[in-house]
Amino acid sequence: MNLKVIAGFALGPIGTALLSFISLPLITWFFSSEDIGRIAMLQVFTSFFVLILSLGLDQSFVREYHDVDDKPALFKSALLPGLVLFFLVLFVWLFSPFSIAKYLFDLENLAVELIVIFCLFMAFISRFLSLILRMQERGVAFSMSQLLPKALFLAVILGYMLTISDFTFFHLIVAHSISIIFVAMILLWGTRDTVVKAIVAKINIKKLQSMLHFGMPLIIGGAAFWGLTAMDKLFLRSLSTFSELALYSVAVSFATAAIIFQNIFSTIWAPTVYKWAISGINDEKIDLVTDYVTLAVLLLFSLAGLFSWLILYMLPAEYKSVQYILVCCMAYPLLYTLSEATVVGIGITKKSGYSMAISVLALVINIVGNYVLIPFWGAKGAAVSTAISFWFFLVLRTEISSRIWRSVPRLKMYFMTLTCLVAAITFCFYGELYRNLFVGVWFTLLCLTLILYKKHFLMGLLWLKNMKKQS
Repeated sequence: MNLKVIAGFALGPIGTALLSFISLPLITWFFSSEDIGRIAMLQVFTSFFVLILSLGLDQSFVREYHDVDDKPALFKSALLPGLVLFFLVLFVWLFSPFSIAKYLFDLENLAVELIVIFCLFMAFISRFLSLILRMQERGVAFSMSQLLPKALFLAVILGYMLTISDFTFFHLIVAHSISIIFVAMILLWGTRDTVVKAIVAKINIKKLQSMLHFGMPLIIGGAAFWGLTAMDKLFLRSLSTFSELALYSVAVSFATAAIIFQNIFSTIWAPTVYKWAISGINDEKIDLVTDYVTLAVLLLFSLAGLFSWLILYMLPAEYKSVQYILVCCMAYPLLYTLSEATVVGIGITKKSGYSMAISVLALVINIVGNYVLIPFWGAKGAAVSTAISFWFFLVLRTEISSRIWRSVPRLKMYFMTLTCLVAAITFCFYGELYRNLFVGVWFTLLCLTLILYKKHFLMGLLWLKNMKKQS
């Protein structure tokens, strides 16, 4: 994957994050916290629905793509089982008393119910269409499918501001559904050649069986990781209020700045490190990358703590606690990214069962933490629980990789990330009481990071200087 392709794929998460920084404060000013919490529940449910409905065939499609000649037939084989399952579920729902709107939003509204079903269908279709663009390495097209719907969502919200005065959840979910439909339309247009050929393509039953055999076990690991990242919102929905869920969701949304770092690194790292392993690249090079990622993670933790107060100028007064919750919410993307650098041994040795076990263990930690903390602390409890579970996720991935492949230098990394974790947790609970004290804490952590990783920081600056000269 060359630099141009990487830049194309990076355009999506960067642009999406920037648009989120604009749209998110807007909706907090015009929509109630309960309505924002309801949208968060829809997003959680959608991601789970797509995960289960995919039957692991999305991963099978990625695995088989470069090994088969008839790619439209492969696409049809991957999509069709989930599509059939969707309509079976829809049929059962039509003749059952179960209400999705009541369960997710505590609302009795048939129109909202139908919109949710339509959103689920479009999200499922979009998942598979996006894979075609990814595998064809059409980074710009893939990014546009992320950016343009966000822009449309923002345009609809701005249209509401000019035309209506009474903002309701129905208006918010309509704007959300329009953006999802637009995603599907863009992806469908971008992949139309493959889709048209797939309609008339014949399914290879043996190939489908092989794909299901590979993909189905992945659902367990995928569901475990989904639970790890979504269980906090489910517990807030059941043990707290929609307002607390909204508070937490807004904090998580601002943490998307760290998710940009995660997405770009994951896109580049996986193919690179496996290529290095095959080529026999010196292991010290991998350790060096881990050190650089650790430096970036520690810097982002410290800077987020120092400048979280800027959020006060973006959100209504009822969201002031977001500035203290934010740093804990950044633990998921930051520590996950670092674990991607330290876990390579599991991938190289192809012992993927360990990955599933790690996700399950981290999920258990998160469930226990959410159950204990959320009834007393609401959004703060959810943020702390998720942060703790991802630190253990990092440690478990690193330790197992070190034992089944090669030992990596990690004590300094553990100490510094644990220090940031403790600082983030205490900041979450006591930041409002001791604001000035925590300015000193975050500044001290920043200085300590630069001292311990001075060599890597200076080398990074030198690299950036050279890149600037070359450009």
